[in-house]
Parts: sequence; C-alpha cells; structure tokens
Amino acid sequence: MFSWLSRPKGLVGLDIGTSSVKAVQLERLRKGYQLVALGIAPLHPDTIVDGLIMDADAVSNAVRRMFEENKIDLKDVAVSVSGHSVIVKRIAVPHMKADELRGGIAWEAEQHIPYSVEDVNLDFQILGSGDNGKGEMDVLLVAVKKDIVNQYLAVISAAGLRAAVVDVDAFAMENAFEMFEKVRRDEVVALMNIGAAITTINVIRGGCSEFTRDSSLAGNRYTESLQKGLGLNYEQAEILKMGGAVQGHDVAEARPVFEMVNGELAAEIRRSFEFYRSSMQGGAIDRVVLSGGGSRLPDLPSYLSHALELPVEIANPLREITADPRKFDPEYLSFIAPQMAVGVGFALREPEDGA
Repeated sequence: MFSWLSRPKGLVGLDIGTSSVKAVQLERLRKGYQLVALGIAPLHPDTIVDGLIMDADAVSNAVRRMFEENKIDLKDVAVSVSGHSVIVKRIAVPHMKADELRGGIAWEAEQHIPYSVEDVNLDFQILGSGDNGKGEMDVLLVAVKKDIVNQYLAVISAAGLRAAVVDVDAFAMENAFEMFEKVRRDEVVALMNIGAAITTINVIRGGCSEFTRDSSLAGNRYTESLQKGLGLNYEQAEILKMGGAVQGHDVAEARPVFEMVNGELAAEIRRSFEFYRSSMQGGAIDRVVLSGGGSRLPDLPSYLSHALELPVEIANPLREITADPRKFDPEYLSFIAPQMAVGVGFALREPEDGA
C-alpha cells in the first residue's frame, strides 16, 4: 500500500505474526498460479507483543532460517503490519482527483486519527461516490505509526531481505479471498483471520472493504484460559488447544474452556457486526470466512455458525494454486492453508501494482 518503496520483479509474501513467521512464493502461469515455495517458523510467545517487536534478532533469525530451509532465493518481500498502531477508516471527503487528495490527505487524516500526522505513514484508496447528496466521495484511509513500520523494515533488512510493499493484514486477506472466490456483487462477506494475538475482521461488499477491525481476543485467549483452568504450562495448553492430549487431559475435558472463550469471541464478533451495520449503514452479512491458525480450533466454525446464525467456512487460499505433489505434500498443504491467507494475499501482489 505504501508507495515510497521500490518495485521489484517478483515478491515473496511474508507474514510476520505473533506466534510464527510465514512465507509464500508464487509463480504466475498463463492460467492461475503455481506454488514455488512455502515456509513457516515458530516464534516465542513474547517475541512480538501487540504488534511491537520485542526481540528483533529472534524475528530476523527466524525469517532468515525459514528462507534458507525452504530454498527461497527471492529477496524482495511484501509484508504486513497489524495491531492497534494501524488505523483503517472509511471516510467521506469532497469530490476531487486522486492527485488533489494525495496533496490534502494529511489534513483529512488529522480529523480521523488519534496520532499526529507527522508520526504516521498515510495512504488511501478512493472507493467511489457517496450517496448522501453532499458532493462527497468515499475514501478508505490507512494510517500506520512510522515507528512500527521502521521496526519491521529493520527486521527484514537484518534478515537480508528487502521490503518492497508494506500493507495491512486485512487487505492481504481480501486479496487472497477475491482472487479465487466467486462473489455476488451484492454479497456481504466477513473475512476473519484469527491469529495468536489479533483477530482481524474485514467486511467486504462488491469487491470493496467496508469495515475493518482488529480485536485482541484471539488464539492466545484460549491458551491462557486452558493454562488457568487446567493448570497447564504454555506448551501443554497449545497442544490441547489444537486437539492433542497431554498428561491425561484431553479435548473433552477442555470443552468447557473452549465453550467459554468461543462465547466471548462470538460476542466480540457480534458487536463488530452491529457496529458495522449502524455506522456504515451496512446490509446484512451473508457469510463468514475464517482463516489463521485459530480457525482450526475444535468445533469453532460450527459454534460460530450457530451463535451468529450465519454460514461459516474455513478459507483455503491454496485451493486453486497448482502445487507439485513431489515437492509439497497435499495433506500438509490442506492442513496449513488457513494459516497462509495473509502470505498468499501478499504473494499475489504484482510488482506493477505498486506498493
């Protein structure tokens, strides 16, 4: 999204998350895409906290090892930032040309963000004419604190890579979804990426993002609740969270904890949807698509579907991508696919699209 960066010949999608770093490299074919490389490497839970990199060396080393182990030679990456330092808002501004808006975006942003405009990188996308009869147009405003962006750029540079595109998770999810999904023009879809520390919600309609929100209620809430409720350490709780068994504890014993946090998550999502409908005059949401490691939590899709009274499905951003079965195990790709949505979304970016 941010256009001051260079434009290389190819990009690797790099997703620096709270619990892991992930990379996806694709090759564009005459029809569709082919998977060239894919990697994932874990991070210690205290390495990144609320979008802030607490241990830069640990992150850069994990990224470097992941590229080496998966034989990813391309050095130019598209990377995302997320968390409370990222603001995405749909605003109405007077009709003007894109060049005029770019010159005045700082003034417009001052009215909508809680930070000084000198402390943030700004970008925007014109969505179209508003319907309020005031001669205005709808614009998606994006603001990211410069110190956060600089943290990520420094980590990427230390890993021997070049950041060609810096964007936000919500738009990467949207890119991956819309590339391979057939969506009705009037369909309203809520994309939800449930990571370890952040759940990103992006409501899209007609190919445009209408509402985005980051929530801190995510996969770590399950881990912490299992630790407290069953007296487990972090590693044991993580295993149990994903359906394994540890020291005589199984998923059946953990079910009350899952149901408690599922209820919290459903309530958080419901509030976000209500805010979308009230503030954006948005229509009813037609379906929910889950991605991220949290999407694989036991029975979560069926629970959310019942609680929200909506169809809920798990994304597979690799479904339409050709992959050599001699190089990539199909079962592993199917298992890991929901976690790769942000990485795939960035890997789909074309250099000529700009940053």
